[in-house]
Amino acid sequence: MEFLSSCYTSSFQYPEVEKVILVCDNLNTHKISVIYEVFPSEKARELAKRLEIHYTPKHGSWLNIAELELSVFTRQCLNKRIPDIETLQTKAYLWEQNRNESQKELIGILLQKMLV
Repeated sequence: MEFLSSCYTSSFQYPEVEKVILVCDNLNTHKISVIYEVFPSEKARELAKRLEIHYTPKHGSWLNIAELELSVFTRQCLNKRIPDIETLQTKAYLWEQNRNESQKELIGILLQKMLV
């Protein structure tokens, strides 16, 4: 329903534009056909005409990225018994800070290589 709500709201929030472009991941509920299942055909057609949907690559969706990060977090941070919630929160916070810093460095290195 969230996808449908976004389609509906986006389409009518910008009445002056010819097309509303949405970027979505590849979930099976993020298809134009879903609109026809919920709205009367005339309203669905009107919505579908105004929407242009671009899909993120399956291997690059935010869900895959989140799953990868959780896997790394589990292996690097939760690899041994943690005695209490405070220790877990501290370890998680420190891991996150370190992870974010190392990714900034990697992005910088990649950008430098692209510019050369």
